[in-house]
Amino acid sequence: MKLSKSDANAWIARPPENRPGTLIYGEDGMRVALKRQELVANLIGPKGDEEMRLERIPAGDLAAEKSALSDALRAQGFFPGPRAVLLEDATNTHAKPILAALEDWRPGDAHMVVICRGLKPASPLRKGFEKHAQAASIAIYDEPMGMAEMREALRRSGLDAIDRDAEAALQTHAAQLDPGDFRQLLEKIALYKTGDATPLSEADLRACAPASTEADMDEIVAIVADGQPDRIGPVMRSLWAQGAQPVGLCIAAQRHFRTLLTAAADPGGAGSGVGKLRPPVYGPRRDAILRQAQDWGVLRLEQALRLLTDTDLSLRSSARAPDTAVLERAFIRLAMMGRR
Repeated sequence: MKLSKSDANAWIARPPENRPGTLIYGEDGMRVALKRQELVANLIGPKGDEEMRLERIPAGDLAAEKSALSDALRAQGFFPGPRAVLLEDATNTHAKPILAALEDWRPGDAHMVVICRGLKPASPLRKGFEKHAQAASIAIYDEPMGMAEMREALRRSGLDAIDRDAEAALQTHAAQLDPGDFRQLLEKIALYKTGDATPLSEADLRACAPASTEADMDEIVAIVADGQPDRIGPVMRSLWAQGAQPVGLCIAAQRHFRTLLTAAADPGGAGSGVGKLRPPVYGPRRDAILRQAQDWGVLRLEQALRLLTDTDLSLRSSARAPDTAVLERAFIRLAMMGRR
C-alpha cells in the first residue's frame, strides 16, 4: 500500500497488528532515521530492544545468505511480545530476497522494517511494497514538520495546550532547523514546561529556542526602529562575532522599514495596514510594528528607506570605509531619526 502523509503518520504512530512489513525511503537521512526510530519503538514497545525482540540485519548480508531475512522473520525469541526485523541501507539490488520474504510472511512472524534512500517510481522494491495489500510504503520528503505532527509530539511530552503566537513561531523554527535539531527543541520545551500547566507561549519558546544570528538580526532592526542608538554598538559587535554580513543586515532593515511604510501608508490608518500584512503578524510583534509605524509616520519612513538604499549601494561598491562602520553609522543615524 502506498500511504499518504496523514495515513503514514497514523501507521507509524499506531502500527496495525499482523502486518508483514513497512518500507520507509527518502533522500534526507535524518528524517528517515527519525521515522524509523518512531516506528520501531511503537512496534515493539520501550523494552523491545533490551528483550531482544528486535533483530538488525545489514542489507549487505542478504547477498551471502538470501534466506537470512525470511529466517529472521520466523525466529522465535525468549521473551513474549511483538517482534521486528530491521533491514537498513537496502537498495534495488536487494529487492529479490526482500520481496520473497514479504510474500513468504505468515501471521505470527516478525514485522519487517526496510530502510532505503530515495527510490524512483519504477523501483522494483518500491513497487513491490506499494502493490502489496498488507504492507506499507512510506515516502519521507524533505519538508518541515506539519502542525499536526508538532502538536502530537508536544502532546506525547505532556504539552496539550499551545497559544496561537507560539504555534506560528514553532512553524517558523520547523522550517529553519534540521529535523533532529527541531526534535531536540521540542524535548527542551517539554522539560522547560514540566510542572507548568499554562499553555505554551511565545515567551516560553524564546526561552528555549537556540540562539541564532537571525534572532540578533531581528533585535538590531527593532533597536533601530525603536530609536535606541545607545544599544546599537553592543548588539552589532555580537553580530560581527557570529559572522553576520553587513549587506544581509541592511537588507533585513530595508525589509522591516518597508513593512512599516506599508502599514503607515494605509488609507485606514496604521492599525488597518498592520491587519492587511501578509504573512499576518500576531502578538508582541504586531504591537511593535503598529507602534513603530505610528511613531515614524510616512514621511520619515520614506526618508529612512532612502538612507538604507544609499547605504546598500555603498556596501556593494568599492568604498574605502569598512563595511561594518558604514552600516553601524547608518543605523545610528536611523535611530536618531526615530527619536525626533
